[in-house]
Amino acid sequence: QVQLVESGGGLVQPGGSLLLSCEGARGIFNVGWHRQAPGKQRELVAAITIGSTNFNYANFAKGRFTISRDNAKNTVYLQMNNLKPEDTGTYYCNAVRGPASYWGQGTQVTVAS
Repeated sequence: QVQLVESGGGLVQPGGSLLLSCEGARGIFNVGWHRQAPGKQRELVAAITIGSTNFNYANFAKGRFTISRDNAKNTVYLQMNNLKPEDTGTYYCNAVRGPASYWGQGTQVTVAS
């Protein structure tokens, strides 16, 4: 059983920063951060492979967001800088290994002045 717990969300002003954490994402998983805004489909934000050998960012995340992992802590991070109101949504962690896919419960990010 794999349990993923996201944390670090909150209310932040435009231009601000947040660091999201996904605990439970062991080093044997490829991990992605996804987000879902109200009334919209869930979309990939950023992903990191096992061993941090490859990264993938959505266009809106490039230059502002950074995904990283600390395998000693079984944690994957998403550093988000220069946040915009359109970044508002629930952010989810997804750990994948072969056919197995696990999701956390999400953490809410609200960007507003």
